[in-house]
Amino acid sequence: MFLEASSPFLTDLYQLNMMEAYLAGGQTDTAVFEFFVRKLPETRNFLMATGLEQALAWLEALRFTSDDIAWLAATGRFTPRLLDYLADLRFDGDVHAVAEGTVVFGNEPMLRVTAPLPVAQLVETRLMNLLHYQTLIASKAARMMIAGRGKTLVDFGFRRAHGAEAGLHAARASYIAGFAGTATVEAERVFGIRSFGTMAHSFVEVHESEAEAFRAFAFARPEGLTFLIDTYDTEEGARTVVRIAPELKAAGIRIGAVRLDSGDLAVLAPKVRAILDDGDLAEVAIFASGGLDEYAIETLSAAGAPIDGFGVGTSLDTSDDAPALECVYKLQEYGGIPRKKASPGKATWPGRKQVWRRFAAGGCMAGDTVSTEDDRVDGTPLLVPVMTGGRRCAPVPTLEEIRELAAAEIAALPEALRSLEQAPAYPVRIGERLKRLSDEADRRIATMRGPQ
Repeated sequence: MFLEASSPFLTDLYQLNMMEAYLAGGQTDTAVFEFFVRKLPETRNFLMATGLEQALAWLEALRFTSDDIAWLAATGRFTPRLLDYLADLRFDGDVHAVAEGTVVFGNEPMLRVTAPLPVAQLVETRLMNLLHYQTLIASKAARMMIAGRGKTLVDFGFRRAHGAEAGLHAARASYIAGFAGTATVEAERVFGIRSFGTMAHSFVEVHESEAEAFRAFAFARPEGLTFLIDTYDTEEGARTVVRIAPELKAAGIRIGAVRLDSGDLAVLAPKVRAILDDGDLAEVAIFASGGLDEYAIETLSAAGAPIDGFGVGTSLDTSDDAPALECVYKLQEYGGIPRKKASPGKATWPGRKQVWRRFAAGGCMAGDTVSTEDDRVDGTPLLVPVMTGGRRCAPVPTLEEIRELAAAEIAALPEALRSLEQAPAYPVRIGERLKRLSDEADRRIATMRGPQ
């Protein structure tokens, strides 16, 4: 069965359980939840908020069809009261969020939902699912862009992604972070992201020689022509390209690049470059792939390896060094009363919050302040209304606009945070008004303890 990405059942059972109990207890007042990452992984100095468009689209489409209600009724788990509530349910709440492509840090709310408690509770799981993964991948891709020092990067990871939706969203998130495109054709159809493709080793293997394979491919697919030259012997593959180049040129076919997918790239790339240059193919680029991550890209780039671009797969789409973020969606207010979690190591800051960012001379990020929404703090507020009463507040930004913002955000990072190594934490200050609100919430919690 095909997974319907807009399904309201993309949630945890306990959300429906709580909705049933909320309705039974008449707890349907306005609730405020915020999505944030508690702390950054050790291998991340910053995160890039991504996935908002898919989150808002899911909220807009949220509804239970008659078939959905019939299926729930058939489970025998829920009362007619909940079934009737779900039959009429639409998301008509408010959403505040940081713009996609914005750099964020630990304990900074990235999205706030304000809606009737049962609804705000229900949407938790899918919102976290959408925001977490794209933020995870965009943050990884941003590190690769920094490591690449201006070289072309392409997403090759769909085949290793954890499912089709993940692969598509990885293409989108990495493009926002600065990748030139993706190997995934569906990402071009859905998002308009340019797709790239060369050939596989199998194509070379089915022909009697590399020269025969290269000629066949060139005459069948002359546009954006790239030859994979390491099926047998990389240097000999480069020499084969040089030998057939005049024949292809006479036919009006231009060789764009050769691709290296194995071996010691630091050793092979200079040798291939020399062979191509000596063969009057200085304009032919070298593209590398095969188990690369940001550390390998940085090493090759720093060493001046003559590689013009990189295809990155598994390490990107799985974010292999940090495969998950400690992200949460927590209740901050209910019925007008600030709420907080007091669990050791997992305590939250109560109330509706805002993040203000300060910049130093030259536009470099200098520090953030998290405080109550109504506080007065120096800096630029990051959370803005994106949905009011279930309707978008502004036109959906284009992918190019989001990408431009992401590039500006990366450029504004302090130099230390652009390193792949762990850097001193970016300063995120908690405002005095928020501290006082938290103290008030603690006193309220203290009165709730003991026999009831």
